[in-house]
Amino acid sequence: MPKDNPNERLSKLIKKLLKERALSMRQLGMLTSIDPATISRIMNGKQPPKQKHLQKFAECLQVPPQLLFDEMYPDSPHINKEKTDMYTSLDTIQQTLQSSNLFDFDYTTTRVKQELENYERYAQTTEGEKRIHESFASKLEQIDSAGPFIEQLTDMYQQFCNETISKEERAVLGGALLYFILSTDIIPDYLFPIGYLDDAIAVELAKEKLIELKRKT
Repeated sequence: MPKDNPNERLSKLIKKLLKERALSMRQLGMLTSIDPATISRIMNGKQPPKQKHLQKFAECLQVPPQLLFDEMYPDSPHINKEKTDMYTSLDTIQQTLQSSNLFDFDYTTTRVKQELENYERYAQTTEGEKRIHESFASKLEQIDSAGPFIEQLTDMYQQFCNETISKEERAVLGGALLYFILSTDIIPDYLFPIGYLDDAIAVELAKEKLIELKRKT
């Protein structure tokens, strides 16, 4: 049985929404400032839509971007539905990003690394350490989730509270915790509503860095 084309599902939904709003395809192009040829390729299944396309379509059609995303990726796991966590390794995260055709994994990871370095420095300050202790528990309650990712964060916090760890390890742990507590999502929630995806990348990067530190000691 042939697999349903995600672009075809998206095309049907967009046409339905356009009809309900008495808009033409040409008007969609004008309102979104997207080249009509690009819209045509997306609607005909010749080009996968990028993040900016879905966002602009959603804004123009006055629907949540998630509605369009669901048409493209109906099998994508939703953390708020399943109360589970899919991200146990960078490999898994990379596969998720690459399957979407919307994000450059290497570029995203580089940006997360840069943010982590800033938070590692902040974690070594009195203010940063205080922020971790005051905000970690409330942040966990806020996301109301469970799974390997949350377990790893909790374990990192427990290690951070251990006064016997080295200054370098504390900085790495604190950086990951502050990223989780404070960082603005690099990967928008409207695109991947399956949890804190970039936070999961940060946790995995921190784990790898901790392993490297232990190898050197």
